[in-house]
This record gives sequence, C-alpha cells and structure tokens, in this order.
Amino acid sequence: MEISDFSLPPLFLFFSMFFSIYIIGYFVVFRNWSPKTRPEASSCFISLAHGTPALCLAANSLLADSNRSFASPNTKQQNLVLEYSIAYFLMDLVHYIIFFPDDVLFIAHHLATLFVSLTCRYLVYHGAYAILVLLILAEITSACQNAWTLASARKNDVAFAAKLYGLLSPPFYTLYSIVRGLVGPYFVYQMCVFYGSGAAESTIPKWVWVSWIVVVVAAISASILWVSHLWVDLYRQRNRKLEKKTR
Repeated sequence: MEISDFSLPPLFLFFSMFFSIYIIGYFVVFRNWSPKTRPEASSCFISLAHGTPALCLAANSLLADSNRSFASPNTKQQNLVLEYSIAYFLMDLVHYIIFFPDDVLFIAHHLATLFVSLTCRYLVYHGAYAILVLLILAEITSACQNAWTLASARKNDVAFAAKLYGLLSPPFYTLYSIVRGLVGPYFVYQMCVFYGSGAAESTIPKWVWVSWIVVVVAAISASILWVSHLWVDLYRQRNRKLEKKTR
C-alpha cells in the first residue's frame, strides 16, 4: 500500500480544524469574556472560519462546473465543499448540545441542514448545485451577522461594542431581509418548478427533494420571522430615543 492510502478523510480533517478553532476561541481569544458569553463568541469564531470561505469555495466549485443544474452529478470539488460545511455544522451542533441543550430551534436547524447536506453528498450524489447556491445565500450575510452577534454580546459592557451594534444593525437587517425574504424564496421556487416537473426522477428520489424543499422553506420562514422581530425591536428602540430627546 502507498502512504496516500492512509490519508484521513476530508470530513475528519475539517471537523478537527473547526474543533481546534473553537478551542482556540474559547480558551485564548475570548478567555476574558464572561462564562455566559464565551461559548456564543466561540461559536461565532468557527462560523467566521466557515461562512466566507464556504461561500467562496461553493461559488468557485459551481463556476468550474459547466454542466451544473438542479439534477447534475456532484463534482469532486462540490463534494469537498459539502464536507467542509458538514464538518462545521457538526461542530456547532456539539457546541449547542453541550452549552445550549434547550435551544431546540437551533439544534433542529443544524440537524435539518446536516440532513440535506449528508443526503446530497453521501446518498444521491446529485443536486449539489441547489444545495451550494442555498449555502451561498445563507453565508453571504455570515461575516456581518457574526460581527453583529459579537457586538450584541458585549454591548452592555463595552461602549465600542454598543456603538458597533448600532451601526451594524440597519445594514445587516436590510441585507438579511433581501437575501432571506426575496432572493431565497425565488430560488426555492425555481427548485420546486424543476423537481416538480419530474426532471430529476432518475437521479434524485422524490422523497429526497421533497424533504429538501420542506427543510429549506421552514428555514427561510424562521429566518424571515427572526429578522422581522429584529426590525420591530429596532423600531421600538429608535422611538424610545426620540421620546427621550423630545422630553
């Protein structure tokens, strides 16, 4: 046997990488943060390591595939991106199970996302185009969202964090609303039209693509509800500030 035969699977290597980043975040980068905020900050740390790189890798893998379609076979590069994303969600799922076991919504989100990615990568070997476009749409707001989340965690303790939180909120909410409220639903509509036509019957079983649609629609609906609450909260905060100034 050659030495290359003993190489570790990419999924294991990616998981080890995210685990190491999480440990560095928890015990080094955020060591002076409170026990309440350190886990959340460490989760943001691995999300930063996943989000923008995954977006770039996914976009590159799709552009390199001249035969991409909703039912096209996954390329090696696309499978690698799927494994990179799977490793991140597995690591973040472990984080939530350990530190926030009562956060059923996020745990369910991660499990559903893993189901979609795992079935695409290891069961049907087709459809990475759809899954990776959805990944791009999900991660295009990742960097801004993580910076906003970190600022939110310290806004009551650090003046700069409070200022950054205030500056980031409107543009982040706007971008998030456009992506999750307009672009995302339009792309899912295209998925429904394609898969509903039966064009993928020979490559992707009906129960698989139907489950993908259900998961994505549920995720987008939850995202729209979440950002709607943020907009309402921002509106209330602005009104309180105006009331204080007019008194």
